[in-house]
Parts: sequence; C-alpha cells; structure tokens
Amino acid sequence: MKLNELNNDLAKNRKRIGRGPGSGTGKTSGKGQKGQNARSGGGVRPGFEGGQLPLYRRLSKRGFNNYEFRTVYATVNVSDLERFNDGTVVDTKMLKEAGLVNKELDGVKILGNGELTKKLTVKANKFSNTAKEKIENVGGKTEVI
Repeated sequence: MKLNELNNDLAKNRKRIGRGPGSGTGKTSGKGQKGQNARSGGGVRPGFEGGQLPLYRRLSKRGFNNYEFRTVYATVNVSDLERFNDGTVVDTKMLKEAGLVNKELDGVKILGNGELTKKLTVKANKFSNTAKEKIENVGGKTEVI
C-alpha cells in the first residue's frame, strides 16, 4: 500500500448549515422553530433536566450503601412492657395485640428506655444490652427467637 492509494474518507467536508436551497438545512438550520435551543448561545448544560432533580444528584455519591437490603426492627421500650401482668410470657403476638407493634418488619427489638418492675419472660428477635440487663435484674427472662 502506498500513500497515494489510501482512501481518504475521513477528510469529507462538514455539512454547512443555513446555506441556500438544496442543502436541506436552510432557513432554521435544523434547529426547529423558536425556543431555547434555536437561539444563539442557547441550550442547556449537560445533565440539566428542565428543573427536575438531575440523575447525578439523585444517586448516592460514594461508599457502600445497603439501604434496600437492611434489616429494620419494630422497636419496643422496656417501659412499654410495664402494662403486662407479672409472670406473663410476652411475645410478638402479644405485643401486636397490645398495640405496641403495628408492623413486625424484620422482627421486634426491645430497647432499654424506661424502667421495669414486673417479672416477665420476653421473647423477641433482638435485645439491646440495657434492655436485657433491666429485664433480668427484675428477675425476668429474655429469649431470642
């Protein structure tokens, strides 16, 4: 192959817009009628979505995100367990009936806010350390389901 045999398709002339009849891009030069994009210097920056929050701002920016697959517990405080009678076995079914839990979600977690004076056996999916301590100090039991 010699230099004079090279096919020079890359050096085609660019299409000159807005030039006379027959060019196919006369008059409005392929920009349509009026509007922001028809103006000189018009148009919007890349990523602009007409005022809607752009995709690059809607997505999380960095690091790991486990939002969709996280475990969410329905929470009940130790002070809320005070309404049950002494010696009762409190499980998720009883908590629902008492109105302490609306949706079970991924389980029930007992938290340590407040005080407990009654001896209860509490069955839940998870306990905070302070909740476990408070229930057992009164003589009750904690059981992880």
